[in-house]
Amino acid sequence: MAEDGTETITVISPHTEEPIATVTAPGPADVDTAVVTARAAFDHGPWPRLDAGERIAVVRRLAEIYAARGGEMAELISREIGAPISFARRVQVGMPNALMGAFATLAEGYVWEEDRAGFFGAPVRVRREPVGVVAAITPWNVPQLLIVAKLIPALLTGCTIIVKPAPESPLDALLLAEMLAQVDLPPGVVQVLPGRTEVGARLVSHPGIDKVSFTGSTAAGRAVAAAAAENLTRVSLELGGKSAAVVLDDADPQAVATGVRLASLANSGQVCNALSRILVPAARAGEYVDALAAELAGLRVGDPADPDTVIGPLISSRQQERVRDYIRSGQADGARLVLGGTELPDGLDSGWYVRPTLFADADNSMTIAREEIFGPVLTVIGYRDEEEAIEIANDSDYGLAGSVFTADTDRGLAVAAAVRTGTFGVNAGYPMDPVAPFGGVKCSGYGRELGTEGLDGYVETKSIALPRQR
Repeated sequence: MAEDGTETITVISPHTEEPIATVTAPGPADVDTAVVTARAAFDHGPWPRLDAGERIAVVRRLAEIYAARGGEMAELISREIGAPISFARRVQVGMPNALMGAFATLAEGYVWEEDRAGFFGAPVRVRREPVGVVAAITPWNVPQLLIVAKLIPALLTGCTIIVKPAPESPLDALLLAEMLAQVDLPPGVVQVLPGRTEVGARLVSHPGIDKVSFTGSTAAGRAVAAAAAENLTRVSLELGGKSAAVVLDDADPQAVATGVRLASLANSGQVCNALSRILVPAARAGEYVDALAAELAGLRVGDPADPDTVIGPLISSRQQERVRDYIRSGQADGARLVLGGTELPDGLDSGWYVRPTLFADADNSMTIAREEIFGPVLTVIGYRDEEEAIEIANDSDYGLAGSVFTADTDRGLAVAAAVRTGTFGVNAGYPMDPVAPFGGVKCSGYGRELGTEGLDGYVETKSIALPRQR
């Protein structure tokens, strides 16, 4: 990180491997200035002191601007990170726009202040006040969704916020900053600092920050929590996953294959809640493997700008090689490679692509079953009975998401209750509904985003003892 902020970040197209843009990265002085500015906006500015309805109105105006420029944003994200354009329109942009409206509606019904009858007779007033200056650090995989999930509740609760997008995906964050400028926020309420790890590290350890909201790898999350602890800064962490699809013996193979494909291979498998371990009854394993193989074999891989593309490139050459190493590891450990592999897909001689890959006859102790791959790689593991299936699902360092596939909803709900994760789906991958809290347990982090719980994460609760009424 250059002291004078003259360092630049070059954004490379994952499809062409050619530069598409260059942006200026902040230096240490820029980070400090941003914190001081955000601190002044919170401590002395009007934003935290507005009526909640006024802040809600600003968010609704932003949602209108965002919707009008949604096509532009989707195309930018597709070029920037290689997301298939159909996925970019539907999820990378559609979901953030939906979140803005959903959070505004939730804020309208949020209990900002309430009076309670005191146990000792005197009443108590409970206020929910903004936590202060927020540092939001986000990854590249679904950049707008993850920024908006932090930005909007912070704004609605009256916080000021500094957004640090990933160096791989600064362009969409800067476009969002343009839109924010159109809603005339007070100075210092929102700032965007594209930068590398050093920028995030300086923000996390800065004494002027009141809360850090981080989404990223578990290893990075540990470092964030340790750095923030020095100042007792509040932290929420949404980290990695190794989620299981528990396929019960009454589930239809084709329905499972379709459901797993939708839940596991979106964004080329670069989603934290992907179902990457597929647990199937050993007695019927062949049926499920065949259905999954047929589903994956029919996926179009290629140019993310093509509306028919389902699997685009991975974000970088480093990530491509990392995923290839996992595929080699699965083969070395004795898992059966049913489909895919380390070669480039047919018809492509450049781009950071990995074929949709399916392993069978795997064991939950294998590296491909233990570690987050973050690519289009699925691992099928057989089980004897439902009890063992739940045991395997829970035998993971992670606990972010999961799903069960069954013809019996009650049976599925029983499995959902038994698997230790923060989110779970029945006959579907976890859909990230805007009204439902999202987050994990164990090494998948702590804290929740979305839902009213997403607002809770940006407030402090103050109790005020009132005079006893005569």
